Amino acid sequence: MAQKPGASSKPDLPPYFNIDPETAEGKLGDPIDTARFAKAAAFAARGRDDLARRGYAPDGQKRLRRFSTWEVCRYLIPVASAHLRRVLRQNPDLPQGEGEGNSKWFTLEEILRLREHFAEEGAKDREYRAWRPEGLPAKVVAVANFKGGVGKTSTCAHLAMSAALDGYKVLVIDLDSQGSMTSIMGGKVDDEWQTVFPLLARDFAKHLEAENRVREAEGLPPVEFDETLKEALAVSPRNLVQETHWPNIDLIGAQLNLYWSEFQVPVWRMRARSWPLWDSLLNALDEGGMLDEYDIVLLDTPPALGYLTINALSAADILLVPLGASFLEFDSTGRFFDMIYSTFASIEEGENSRRRAEGLPETRFEWDAVRALVTRFDAAQQTDLANVIQAYFGEFMTTYRQEVTAMVGQAGEQVSGIYETDYRDFNRDTYVRGRETFDRTWAEVKEVILGTWWRDLKMAEAERNEEAG
Repeated sequence: MAQKPGASSKPDLPPYFNIDPETAEGKLGDPIDTARFAKAAAFAARGRDDLARRGYAPDGQKRLRRFSTWEVCRYLIPVASAHLRRVLRQNPDLPQGEGEGNSKWFTLEEILRLREHFAEEGAKDREYRAWRPEGLPAKVVAVANFKGGVGKTSTCAHLAMSAALDGYKVLVIDLDSQGSMTSIMGGKVDDEWQTVFPLLARDFAKHLEAENRVREAEGLPPVEFDETLKEALAVSPRNLVQETHWPNIDLIGAQLNLYWSEFQVPVWRMRARSWPLWDSLLNALDEGGMLDEYDIVLLDTPPALGYLTINALSAADILLVPLGASFLEFDSTGRFFDMIYSTFASIEEGENSRRRAEGLPETRFEWDAVRALVTRFDAAQQTDLANVIQAYFGEFMTTYRQEVTAMVGQAGEQVSGIYETDYRDFNRDTYVRGRETFDRTWAEVKEVILGTWWRDLKMAEAERNEEAG
């Protein structure tokens, strides 16, 4: 083809060529001082609150929607819709739902009541009530990885909602000072004294109290308590728990000042090298009776292996590690596992050298199970790399990969979980596919939880038989 007169055969230069410094300088504003960051932070806080309230009711409260008869029978109670309607007619004292004709809508509280009715009166070969062995503590599940953007909070939030829909009582603890989980759950946290910070301070203060008893016996002056530690001793873990718009999900929230824990904890540790700081959160859960009151405790961790994450990992029975199917996230997750090994092996070595010297039994960290979970998965682009990751991590991996769907994205824009969105806002097939993303994740995690409970149950029975024999 003939070239037009005057047309150049040379391609355009890349955009980073021929940038004029004087023109570039003219586009700059004034130099940024520290006060400008405060202004930016104030704008961001206002915008965050505005965006977070997209999922709120007009009165500023977050409420859980109702669920239709179709959803109840498809996802929540294994009965046919005709049978459900027949049972409701025969039992007018049961929740009847709202709406006309066969289209009824139920609150989750009402659904939980219906579950209990069917568990007592329904077919014996159906699972109407989620299983949890009597006499055993809650399972603590930490969702962690020190790479940001891998879907930790989204995974943790949806697991909490899945477990709640399944009938479990759930406590969610937000350990990330960014407070994203707190926003999703509609929590309100004014300062660090409404986060886990006072639980860490309380644990340190109780350790100092024990040391002071020893010092008193030896005729030494006691270690002085500052106002923070005195105030922390008066805090009960239950004081920090707030209800959410889910009837069976409670929350200990987070906000920006929680980050100061990462600076304060090492200061306390320097004052008392014998303080086992990594046990603070577990001690608080145990002391506060949380492990008996709840079925599942979910810990949403910050994207770093700091003191808060170390506490979460130490408290956890089960560790879930979300990662994307990319080389960088695979590499980062491998380094995360290496840091877990280095950190906890170092703690074990230090603790056990002291324990051996004092004739005490040695300590070791142990987890019931660890599962790495591929999130934001695009089967068309990432299957080969996901298979490679699966091969290298082996039994650590879940079999299901959390696929990206339009529904997940839209729920994220509303600062909500997909279970909180009304399926009538979507094509029903879109809703079913989007929901399946987290239903299948919950199925694998639930299987791990039930399996570890069953193992604990058998171990407890074996110990009782041994003592009796």
